[in-house]
Amino acid sequence: MNKLNFNNRFVTELPGDETGMQQSRQTQGVCWAAVSPTPVQRPNLLAYSSDVLRILNLSDDDANSDDFLAAFCGNRLLPGMTAYASCYGGHQFGNWAGQLGDGRAIALGEVLNNEGERWELQLKGAGMTPYSRRADGRAVLRSSLREFLCSEAMHHLGIPGTRALSLIATGENVMRDMLYDGNPALEPGAVVCRVAPSFTRFGHFEILAARGEYALLQRLIDFTIDRDFPQIDRQSPDYFASWFKLVCERTARLVVEWLRVGFVHGVMNTDNMSIIGLTLDYGPYGWVDNFDPGWTPNTTDEEWRRYSLAQQPPVARWNLERLADALATVATSRSMLNEGLVHFDVTLQTGLSTMLAGKFGLLEWQEEDAALTESIFELMQRAEVDMTEFFRALANVSQQAPELGILRSAFYREPLYQSHSALFYAWLERYAARLAQQQDTDEARRIRMNLVNPRFILRNYLAQQAIDAATNGDMSLIHALMEAARHPYDDDISAALTAKRPDWAINKPGCSMLSCSS
Repeated sequence: MNKLNFNNRFVTELPGDETGMQQSRQTQGVCWAAVSPTPVQRPNLLAYSSDVLRILNLSDDDANSDDFLAAFCGNRLLPGMTAYASCYGGHQFGNWAGQLGDGRAIALGEVLNNEGERWELQLKGAGMTPYSRRADGRAVLRSSLREFLCSEAMHHLGIPGTRALSLIATGENVMRDMLYDGNPALEPGAVVCRVAPSFTRFGHFEILAARGEYALLQRLIDFTIDRDFPQIDRQSPDYFASWFKLVCERTARLVVEWLRVGFVHGVMNTDNMSIIGLTLDYGPYGWVDNFDPGWTPNTTDEEWRRYSLAQQPPVARWNLERLADALATVATSRSMLNEGLVHFDVTLQTGLSTMLAGKFGLLEWQEEDAALTESIFELMQRAEVDMTEFFRALANVSQQAPELGILRSAFYREPLYQSHSALFYAWLERYAARLAQQQDTDEARRIRMNLVNPRFILRNYLAQQAIDAATNGDMSLIHALMEAARHPYDDDISAALTAKRPDWAINKPGCSMLSCSS
């Protein structure tokens, strides 16, 4: 464990509250507050990511050491670690919420690996911080396990996101109201170690602008560009505009990737938006099962569906507009920020066309392809067709002799298959005719489509089954899901891990929609 080379620029180059007090309070004029993790009684390592170990130049022996367990459950700081919580604000469900901050996340510092890459280490669920407000700073096993699994699943799907090093049970219970129905209960606690090049959020900039701390805001902008955007030349007169344009571009590309696999973040508040374009904060997320643009995994969002599948692009732009509002307080002109927002629009539209062409096996997107794809998405919604299963099956369609039966496995209900079969077959004939326009073989198209349409996604019911098993001491499903997640596009994944959502999971807590409780 002495292999970790800490280089903690966030705390050495930006001002912080160094008192170390855990009490909930407003922290003015700082970007962070020093705080120590709260020790736990009986830590137990449940799982770790070998891939992330290697990123940090650690080994399996390191992961099984006493030092590793103590450091990543929050019981001990290793040499070089500096524990702190960062200060940020945010718009939550469209409303300014003021100071938020790391209420149950405690950073341990920044590690430089042998390749010169910078990785921040952060414990989630390690105890109270000045930003915990009325909460306890802890996390429960169910939310921690979901974050651990999803972090690694998203990476192997090719989607930018934070990583997860370890999942450790605390040996202590945490009181939570899982369904927000007035029935709190004790649940087993856990701590996840999250890993990312940066955990800086839109909200870090928003809070400084809201408080009128403009000098510190400019300082944070310059620090962020210098540390996290080395491709931006700060000596250039248009560096500020170039930086915001790149933030907008990365955000657009991220949302396109979410849509590609049917992922719904569930809580796209500005405090959950990464400045470097990562998927950040895995709360009530989910992958859409039967295709529904209005589906949200978040019970809190059930009425308004602000963060539903189809709303993610406009919400991403709205969040960038709020970031632009904050940055405008120190920018030389608002027009440079507006150019970044226009770049978001262009990147999004180009990205969506390219993504859809890939999903449907088209070598080149044509204007009329929009009608073709929109019509099948409408049919999929009406007939309750599973999105993931549909696109894997579609790859096997013959352009010479399309057969409707190939798509049958994607339907949840046989009556809907029967009642919509004529419409789907008519669409298949249009699709086959479109494929015939390009110089391509069925096999080449199938290979291409299967590289962008996953066989395995971390469906909510699978995650819940892993939670139930882990609560009873059985880690086998966690490891099986981790292995499947490492090869999500392969054909030979166990059928038990690629099956559509079963009927029993539709209304079972944790298997479809989830609350923010963790």
